[in-house]
Amino acid sequence: MSDKKSSNGQKISSQVNNSQLPVEIRGWNWGAFLLNWIWGIGNDTYRAFWVFVPGVNIVMLIALGLKGNEWAWRHGEWQSAEHFKQVQRKWRNAGFIFTGIIVVFCVISVFGINALFKNSDAYKVSFAQVSDSKEVQSRIGSPLDSGFITGSITTSGPDGTASLAYPVEGPKGEAKVALYASKKLNKWTLECLVVNYKSVEEQTIIVPCD
Repeated sequence: MSDKKSSNGQKISSQVNNSQLPVEIRGWNWGAFLLNWIWGIGNDTYRAFWVFVPGVNIVMLIALGLKGNEWAWRHGEWQSAEHFKQVQRKWRNAGFIFTGIIVVFCVISVFGINALFKNSDAYKVSFAQVSDSKEVQSRIGSPLDSGFITGSITTSGPDGTASLAYPVEGPKGEAKVALYASKKLNKWTLECLVVNYKSVEEQTIIVPCD
């Protein structure tokens, strides 16, 4: 067991059990939870690297949040409980900033991918056929608006495939469009195009699926 001095000259043990922890530093540690292994390096708490082990990582994240203050207090060199709290607040703020950046990046990426999907020929061809369908018009009306697109588009030179799904809405109702298309020599061809209506379990098959 090693000792260190607080700001008022009193020694503070660097190896204390949970019952001896200052009350003011107990609680959830956001820095440990959000930055996990990075926080672990900065606080000499290398058990944080368990977050890289599948099946253990989720449990370890929660443990870091719950036990982070205790582990950091035991492993670090702290002048006082207030000094400890100041340092951990910096880790907390860094964790919030880092998480915010990741969230913003993910949102931008998702909307960027959606924009790429809407600019694709596979989507444009499918939406044109759905909009021109008399049966679709009779059920949900016209004009149609389309929503967020999910799925994937893969290309290799002049060839490629697209598997997409997106909602459409008209004056009289809503539906979900599902399509599969292939590209040969830079020309997209719909091989499956189905409109599933939201209000009833019925569909319009514009291009039969093989």
